[in-house]
Amino acid sequence: MNLSFKGKKITDIVSVVPENVSRFVDELHQYSFPVEKSLKLKDIMGFNEHRVAPEDVTAADMCEFGFNYLVDSKGLNPASIDALIFISHTPDHFVPPTSSILHGKLGLKEDCLCFDINHGCAGFIVGLQQAFMLLENVGINRVALLNGDTLSRKVSKKDRNSYPVVGDAGSVAIIENSSDTNPINVFTKNRGKDSLVLKIPAGGSRMPSTHETSILKDIGDGNFRSLDNLEMEGASVFAFVQSEVPKMVDEILKTEGLNKDDIDFFVLHQPNRFMLEKLADKIGVSRNKVPNNIVENFGNSNSVTIPINITFNLKNILTSNRSTKLLLAGFGVGLTWSGLVLDINNINTCELIEFKKEIK
Repeated sequence: MNLSFKGKKITDIVSVVPENVSRFVDELHQYSFPVEKSLKLKDIMGFNEHRVAPEDVTAADMCEFGFNYLVDSKGLNPASIDALIFISHTPDHFVPPTSSILHGKLGLKEDCLCFDINHGCAGFIVGLQQAFMLLENVGINRVALLNGDTLSRKVSKKDRNSYPVVGDAGSVAIIENSSDTNPINVFTKNRGKDSLVLKIPAGGSRMPSTHETSILKDIGDGNFRSLDNLEMEGASVFAFVQSEVPKMVDEILKTEGLNKDDIDFFVLHQPNRFMLEKLADKIGVSRNKVPNNIVENFGNSNSVTIPINITFNLKNILTSNRSTKLLLAGFGVGLTWSGLVLDINNINTCELIEFKKEIK
């Protein structure tokens, strides 16, 4: 699916990470593998350190912190927000929607549309698509897109394939109408028949969490996890990404009338260093144009990896007067893959900040 929009822009983007840093070399004792083999995996996959939120801090807390940073430090007026979108796999509660909770905490006006989206790796792009659609309506001029996850709590600490790579984070992006009439084409595809290759089996209505679902079991490769933990058919996901994302990139560039040299940076979701290096090669672009250092510094924070990539790697460029052409793409859980091209220059705010809990 390709949806086309005009007159839309990101004016502010803030990424929020926990202060707590967990290092791979300090976690080696958790895994049933020889140290030398684990260290080899560290170099290949880009495992180094990741951010883990305290038990009493949720994804919504980090998003709230980022929004308040924009209010307190950048002059954002909460009354100017006409819609709030919260994207996460880790809401505060099943009921009520976390967007409603955030609406109250952020002091937004009652005439403000709020909703949650349960989405993962492509969630930031899907959120932008939703924001653009909302901005097509008279009466909606500014949308707050909040992405966040604390998936570290849903991954077994004895699963060497998953725990070192997962990180917790939140982000806030402010999207507005713009006088720029250049078209923005958003591509989104879904393959629901393969959706269960990446899942958390227990915890929902299909399989409620019980004592039995929490029991760790050896899954056959020296890793231990329970039905309450995230599991992934790694080979299937890797094959999907290498096959479908390059084709989507080619489709995006053809529609935009661009070639690969016209793109300054390919800002992709960050599963791990190995997958991104292979993906850059498959797309046919220099690895230097595909920043891939987010997992080794912060971990894979699901839909927040793209905002973190932007704020960590591109702040100085995007806050200058230079126009920068970015191809954004997310892919994974669902299975869903989505992408678009954005021209960004002189953005108001492009910051990565650490979450600090208020002492009451």
